[in-house]
Parts: sequence; C-alpha cells; structure tokens
Amino acid sequence: MDKLPSYINLLFAATTLLTIFFFYKASRSRWITITLIAWIIIQAFISRTGFYVVTDTIPPRFLLLVLPPLLLIVLTFILPRGRKFMTTLDQRWMAVLHVVRIPVEIVLFLLFIHKQVPQIMTFEGRNYDILSGITAPFILYFGYYKPQFGKTTLLLWNFVCLGLLFNIVIIAILAAPFPFQQFGFDQPNVAILHFPFVWLPCLVVPLVLFSHLVIIQQLLSRKSNPDGYREGARKKKVATHSVDLI
Repeated sequence: MDKLPSYINLLFAATTLLTIFFFYKASRSRWITITLIAWIIIQAFISRTGFYVVTDTIPPRFLLLVLPPLLLIVLTFILPRGRKFMTTLDQRWMAVLHVVRIPVEIVLFLLFIHKQVPQIMTFEGRNYDILSGITAPFILYFGYYKPQFGKTTLLLWNFVCLGLLFNIVIIAILAAPFPFQQFGFDQPNVAILHFPFVWLPCLVVPLVLFSHLVIIQQLLSRKSNPDGYREGARKKKVATHSVDLI
C-alpha cells in the first residue's frame, strides 16, 4: 500500500470526513461527532500496525472493524433512548449523506487500477452502488424540497439502494483474503485491511446503512413523513412574512 498514490488516500480520507459531517448535520450532536472521529482515529492506529492484515485468526480480526458499529445500530433500534434519538434525525441530511457513495466508487475504481481490489468490486464489475449516490440529490430535491416524490417513492428508493449496498458489501467480503473467499483470487480485496480504507467497513458503510434504516423507519412512522418538512418550511415562511408585515 506504500506504493499507492497519495491522492487516493487523501480522496478517501476526505470522503470519510464528509460522511461524518453529513451525519453531524443530521444529528446536530457534537458528542456523537467526536465519538465518530475518535473511532476512526483508533482504527487508524490499529490498522497502521498491520493488525488486520493477518486474516487466518479465529475469530477473524476483521470483526473488530464491523461488529461494534453493527451492534450499536441494533441497540439504537432496540433501546427506547435510541429510538427517540432516531426521531430527531433530519431526513434531508440523511438522504444527502448518500452522495458520498460517488467518491467511494471512484476510490474503488482507482484501487482496482492499482491492484488493491478486484474488478468485480467496481462499476465495471458487479458494483452498481454509484447509482445511489447519483440519485441522492434528486431524491433530496424532489422528495423534500419539491412535492414531486411521495412516501412510496422515497421508500422504494431506500429499499433499492439498500439492495445495492448489500450487493457490494457481500462481494467485498467474499473477495477479501479470508478462508471463505469466493471472488478475486487473482487480485483479492486487500485494500480494506489497510489504512485509511479500513474506514470504509468501520464507518462509511455503517453510516450509509443506518441512514437508510432511519429514513425507512421515519417514513413508516405515522408521526414522521417528508411532507412535514415541506409543511414546516411553509409555516416558517408564512410566519416570517407576517412579522415583516407587522
């Protein structure tokens, strides 16, 4: 990985920070943001030691990357405090967070060129996740700022994008040099075992997954729907206009 051009590392690092920024805008929680930054710093130090390069241990060391955030997501949905927290998250920012999937796919393609991931993990292979990032701005505009997309369309988009996410996650895991590897034998997925790309499974993917689940949960809840944002904005505009008249 030392021979990898530095701009690829910088691009992915910037993408990770952008993901954290979008989640901060959705949650408005400084403590959560600090926790996320501390988490990626810890993983940076661990990965720099070569800890994750060893792939034949039982249990797999890779679990240290993915299990903590997945368990946290599960607890958020189970615990009352977590469910209450999810109702405070801004759907608009949770939706726009998915634009980070565009630079992620660009990074994966660059990693393929430099023989760090197999072609199957790129948009030239079986990875179509970039479509989620491309469509995210349209979902934001026509779903939350213009009354074009209703709840059904938003739910459909989230479920389809969840499918695209699961597709690439499964491919990435099965292409990694683990005992159960199924893809990429000529060029396995070794990038996610190194810094800074460990941040993809330990932070970027979990936040993308969580954002989809939160939006779906809010849309299915009777207390929350995208029309509420438009109605709230309309009332705020009317109130401001009334103050100006007074």
